[in-house]
Amino acid sequence: MGGVTSSMAAKFAFFPPNPPSYKILKDQPTGLLLLDPFPHRENVDVWKLPTRKGNEIVAVYIRYPMATSTLLYSHGNAADVGQMYELFIELSIHLRVNLLGYDYSGYGQSTGKPSEHNTYADIEAAYKCLEEKYGAKQEEIILYGQSVGSGPTLDLAARLPRLRAVVLHSPILSGLRVMYPVKRTYWFDIYKNIDKIPYVKCPVLVIHGTSDDVVDFSHGKQLWELCQEKYEPLWLKGGNHCDLELFPEYIRHLKKFVTTVERSPSRRNGSRKSTDRMEQSRRSTDCFEAPRRSTDRREKPRKSVDRLDKSRPQGYKFNNIEKLEKLKISIDQVERSRRSVEFYEKPRRSIDQQFEKARKSVDWLDRIRAG
Repeated sequence: MGGVTSSMAAKFAFFPPNPPSYKILKDQPTGLLLLDPFPHRENVDVWKLPTRKGNEIVAVYIRYPMATSTLLYSHGNAADVGQMYELFIELSIHLRVNLLGYDYSGYGQSTGKPSEHNTYADIEAAYKCLEEKYGAKQEEIILYGQSVGSGPTLDLAARLPRLRAVVLHSPILSGLRVMYPVKRTYWFDIYKNIDKIPYVKCPVLVIHGTSDDVVDFSHGKQLWELCQEKYEPLWLKGGNHCDLELFPEYIRHLKKFVTTVERSPSRRNGSRKSTDRMEQSRRSTDCFEAPRRSTDRREKPRKSVDRLDKSRPQGYKFNNIEKLEKLKISIDQVERSRRSVEFYEKPRRSIDQQFEKARKSVDWLDRIRAG
């Protein structure tokens, strides 16, 4: 029963836009990848990244001059990089951060099929890109997970002890808990965020709408209560699942959070000398294969994992697809969310020597010639 349930949950949990909202083109003179139909920006790089699962995912990296933080953004359901692109640009400008957004396997122009474990491999490939291509350090990275994206975000955050911070936007306690108010974790559940959040050692900001009819507000509230290092949460009164960017408080509170974690390094870094060895070993992709406490193997039964709680109502069947269907965010809603943050284009300054050295360090020029 568990295997069938897990398979059904995974099937209905992912809604990649069909058709994708963008195409990948290659500029013949330079060999650079371009995101069509968007105009090329010199401060934006487009990548196809291999994952340990054998897929190839699309990622976009946006540079902000003299940024001291990098946001690794895992988007929500029924969206792809093309739909999120303008919002990525706006967040980079308003928060003054570098930003890397990526598509999960099976989303946009990424290959493969979407699944829980593929998304774990996807975010690892994106994180590895930040390390190897841009020289980003763990202490400079902020993981941002929206809705379903909170799954890969917390899975990675629980295994990186020196992250700068984590942002959870309309997060889920687990996949099964979106459909059923279960009070224990079953081995066949997906995205067991409720079990992973206690292992996150950096400041965590939770943003959730109080009127969310897809992922109940209680999900965000309970995750915040389980955080080791809590930051003032943002509970948006009247906010639904896909309109939080429309609230002025959203960008103000997010900007305050980024500024705070940049100025006040978490106390966890003060006496953590032993993590230097962990940092070196983590650079190897083998570290990402380390056993996860709650998803890579069956957990020890807490009481009964063979059937759901008998105390739930008789008619509460495992066919609550209507609620999951609401995760199919309409393009119109995404468009309104993008326009919610006032976008302005600042005159582009020349790329300083710091960025130039970072590009050279990853053989950027050689990639162009080889193309």
